[in-house]
Amino acid sequence: MSESAAHTAIEAVARNSYGRLIAYLASRSGDVAGAEDALGDAFAAALGRWPVDGIPQKPEAWLLHAARNRMIDAARRNKVRQDSGPFLEVIAEDAETMAATHEVFPDERLKLLFVCAHPAIDIAARTPLMLQAVLGVDAARIASAFLVSPAAMGQRLVRAKNKIRDAAVPFRVPDPPEWDERVTFVLDAIYAAYTTGWDSLMEPSSTHHALAGDAIALGRTLSQLMPSEPEALGLLALMLHCEARRAARYTRDGEFVPLDQQETALWSRPMMEEAEKHLRSAAALKRMGRYQLEAAIQSIHANRAVSRTIDWPEILLLYEGLVKFTPGIGSLVGRAVAFAQAGKLAAGLAALEAIPAERIVNYQPFWAARGHLLQLLDRHEEAGKAFTRAASLTDDAAFRAHLLKRAAEIG
Repeated sequence: MSESAAHTAIEAVARNSYGRLIAYLASRSGDVAGAEDALGDAFAAALGRWPVDGIPQKPEAWLLHAARNRMIDAARRNKVRQDSGPFLEVIAEDAETMAATHEVFPDERLKLLFVCAHPAIDIAARTPLMLQAVLGVDAARIASAFLVSPAAMGQRLVRAKNKIRDAAVPFRVPDPPEWDERVTFVLDAIYAAYTTGWDSLMEPSSTHHALAGDAIALGRTLSQLMPSEPEALGLLALMLHCEARRAARYTRDGEFVPLDQQETALWSRPMMEEAEKHLRSAAALKRMGRYQLEAAIQSIHANRAVSRTIDWPEILLLYEGLVKFTPGIGSLVGRAVAFAQAGKLAAGLAALEAIPAERIVNYQPFWAARGHLLQLLDRHEEAGKAFTRAASLTDDAAFRAHLLKRAAEIG
C-alpha cells in the first residue's frame, strides 16, 4: 500500500474519531493526559505500520488496542499496573470485540465535555480543554486564539488535566440540578469560542478564524449527543445563521458592511436552512432559552433574503424575552436598538441610558448603538462623539474605519 493512502486513512480517522477515542480511553482511566499520550503514540505507530501492513479493517479498534498497549507500558514504568489493570483489560476486550464484529466503541464525548466543565477545573481552562480534548485542536492554535503564549496555554491545559486525574473527577453525565449548571457552561464555552473566531473574519488564515469552525463542530457534536436539549440545538442554529453571512460581512476592498446592508445573495442558503431545521427541532421541545431566542432573532434577519424587509417589532418582542432570560449587557443594548428600529427612538435611548455606567465604559457595541440612536434623533454632535468612542474600542480595522466614517459624515 502507498504511504500516501495510509496517511490519508490516518488523517480521516483522526478527524472523525479522535474525540471519541480520547473520551473512551479517558473515561476508563480517569487520565485525559495519559489518554492523549497513548493515542498519540498509537497514531505514530500507525504511521509506521499501515503503509507496510495495510489499513486495518477496523482502524479505530487497531488504534484502541495500540493505545492500550502504550498505557500498559506507561503503567509499568510508573509502577501503577495493579491499579490500572482492570480498565486496561476492559479496553483490550472492547478492542477485540470491535475488531471481530460490527460493533463500535461507546461514545463518551458528552461525559468528557461535562468533565471539562467541572467546577474543580479552572474556568479559564474549560473552553480550551474542550477544544483540545474533544476536537484535537493543538495548544498553539488555542493559545493564539485566546491571546496567550503557547507556553502559558500549555501549562493551563496540563494543570487542568492533572486536576481531573488527581481529584478523580468522575466521568459521568450529571443529574439535575448539577446538569443545568454545567450544561449551561458547556454551551457558553462553545459560544465564547465561536465569537472569538467570528471577530477575525478578515484573517481567514488565522487561528482565530479557524476557531469559529471548531466551535460549530463542537456544537454539532453536542446537539448529536444531546438531541433532547433544546438549548444545544438553539446554539447550533445561532452559530450557523451567523456563519452563513461570513462572505457578506466585508466588501472585496475590505470595508465593513452592517448586517442590514449586506448583500443577501452572498449568504449561504444551505447553512441557513440547516439553522432553521435545528431551530424548529428546538421549538418542538417546548423549553425556551437564551440561545433559542438569539437564534430566532438571527432567523428574522435571515428572512430578509426572502422578504426584503426586517420585522423589527418581532425582533423587539424576542429581545424583551431575551432580557428576562439573560439581562446581560449585550441583550440590553440589542433591545435598545430594536426599540429604535421599530420606531420607538425615545424608548430606545432611554433603554440605553438605563444601563449602569460602570457596565458600558469600555463596551464598544454600546457606544456604536448610542451613536446610531443619537444620529436618528438628529443629535449629531453627540452621535459623532459616540461613534468616535466606539471606534477607539475595537481592534477590527475595517469596523473602526466604518465607525470613523459615520462620525465624519455627521460631523
